[in-house]
Amino acid sequence: MTRFMTLLVSLGLASALIAQSTPSPVAPSTARGEWPTYGGDLASSKYSPLAQITAANFGSLKLAWRAKSPDGFLSLTLADGTEWSADSKLIFDELNRSDPKRWRDGQPPFVQNYKATPLMVNGTVYVNTAASVGAAYDARTGALKWLYNPKSYESGTTTLTLRWNQRGVAYWTDPSTSLRAGGGDERIYWGTGDGYLVCVDAKTGKPVAGFGQNGKVDLMEGLPRAQRGTRDYLNALTFSVQSPPIVVKDVNITTASISSLIKTKEQIPGWIRAFDVRTGKVRWTFQTVPPKGEFGSETWSDGSNEYAGKVTVWTMMSADEELGQVYLPTNTTAPDFYGAHRLGNNLFAESIVALDIATGKRVWHFQTVHHGLWDYDNPAAPNLLDLTVAGKRIKALAQITKQGYVYTFDRVTGQPVWPIVEMPVPASDVPGEQASPTQPIPSKPAPFEYQGSTVDQLVDFTPEIRAAAIKAVEGFRTGPLFTPPSVQGTIVRPGTTGGGNWQGAAVDPETGLLYVPSRNAYAVSKLGVPDAALDSNLLYMQQPGRNPQMPDGVPLFKPPYSRLTAINMNTGEHAWMVPAGSGDRIRNNPRLKGLNLPPVGGDSTFSGPLLTKTVLIYALTTGGTTGGPRLVAYDKATGKELASVDLPGAAIGTPMTYSVGGKQYVAITVQGATPTAVPELVALSLP
Repeated sequence: MTRFMTLLVSLGLASALIAQSTPSPVAPSTARGEWPTYGGDLASSKYSPLAQITAANFGSLKLAWRAKSPDGFLSLTLADGTEWSADSKLIFDELNRSDPKRWRDGQPPFVQNYKATPLMVNGTVYVNTAASVGAAYDARTGALKWLYNPKSYESGTTTLTLRWNQRGVAYWTDPSTSLRAGGGDERIYWGTGDGYLVCVDAKTGKPVAGFGQNGKVDLMEGLPRAQRGTRDYLNALTFSVQSPPIVVKDVNITTASISSLIKTKEQIPGWIRAFDVRTGKVRWTFQTVPPKGEFGSETWSDGSNEYAGKVTVWTMMSADEELGQVYLPTNTTAPDFYGAHRLGNNLFAESIVALDIATGKRVWHFQTVHHGLWDYDNPAAPNLLDLTVAGKRIKALAQITKQGYVYTFDRVTGQPVWPIVEMPVPASDVPGEQASPTQPIPSKPAPFEYQGSTVDQLVDFTPEIRAAAIKAVEGFRTGPLFTPPSVQGTIVRPGTTGGGNWQGAAVDPETGLLYVPSRNAYAVSKLGVPDAALDSNLLYMQQPGRNPQMPDGVPLFKPPYSRLTAINMNTGEHAWMVPAGSGDRIRNNPRLKGLNLPPVGGDSTFSGPLLTKTVLIYALTTGGTTGGPRLVAYDKATGKELASVDLPGAAIGTPMTYSVGGKQYVAITVQGATPTAVPELVALSLP
């Protein structure tokens, strides 16, 4: 990038580098080769009917263009030459001490966190970066059209991981105007790391003056206990936005991310609000922690709903415009792992909530985890699909979960498609805690990932390795799914990263197959009395502690360690399940190398699936022509790997596809080739 472009980023200006593009109809659609929302459509299908790229030619894909993330060129000083704020610099210094590789050569720590899935509308690709910088590129060439930098990073790093984090933007055009003549009002929206909703002109990148205050709405305004500059106990911002809003008709429904790392029982509530797409004014508010007297308030004991918080949507949402409903996959309340200060089932935490788009009124809900203690947020947008079950046509909703279940409902009524049964689960012995005695378990489909940490699930490649695994879990609590956290440390599987996660699933509208990537990962949930220095009013909180130690990094549990599962949602049966990658890093472990193991997976990131009329596309970290990362085409009917193409870096975001000028492209964000290299947005096409 030139010195001039770097200056544009640091000053937060929008360039006027506007290129001519072919006008499109008012309503963008994957049917015309566009990709107008995060999941391709409001149903979060992650599906495109494009068919130019096939199994036969997939291996011939070449890099068509590549654009480095603007984040890699942000200065460490402010535009006026002053240093970063003291709070921010403290965080950066701490990152430098804890992970010097992330802070080498003056690069900010957010550089390798370019998770966004780009949009493509009317010949322009839109994306945002981890540091909340928005950008637009020519879809044919990758030429930069504009940048807009709200400089949200000056407020400090965002929640949970001391890293900035963004997953994409939203697009809207005024249906009363026409783009065919090159006119019409087009806007791009995204949330920022410091908790604002930004609106810019899609053609120029300039803030829309009539939206909020000069193109920006303060998302903390009006929220109880919300104060700008509030930080969690790791000194990160308590409130941020990390996922794109969803725009339906004339409302923008916006996500939020509220820190789990609290030291007091009081927290900001994660109310879901709809904003007018033109003015930014609040149209309605849904209180995810219901106040006294409202439906659901009876699920919070001892008035805890008056101070408890979080309970929001940090991930993506889906909507049915025809039905007039938006679907919220909510997360847990804080603190995530200890619930004595919020006894009860805690609606609407860890629920699927259907709201009326026009009014924000609840239509139906279902709670997937009662009184959550495992950080089992509903992590991805529900997939909307039309099914035929036992001869009956159903407008359905499928919600993948961290715990490895798919919950399936009639999205009109909220009735389960297959029975969901309340099953007994283990009790808690942590003082003050009252775990729910049952949890809702779907009868169909079967889980798509391993569950529980019992001894019979430990790795057994050889008797010696099996013995090492049994020894490794000594002193920890093990048990089936929903075994509660403990003071000794509970091995929880799936762990907090899933199972499923924000990458979600993809749906084939022609077959009703749901394609789910997942990870066989575990976590240790250990509770203890808070350190006196924290000045906490919690009785117990999550504590750092040891993890089970296996020799030479041998996995603790049986493979596969990542997989792809195809589920026939018309029957609720698995169509196929395959390891995601061969797992050569694991198979070549000195203790395993001579065992001639089959593919064991473990080669996936949090990148999600992309589905076209011809193939299932998914990114892996190994197996390329030089052993590096690649993009893989799978047979949709069998899961067989058909072809792959090298990527210049490991995938970070989920791929999307679009067509412009008669050519189909696949675009994805990837890491730099080295720890200090700037990540890129790359587009591949046939030569």
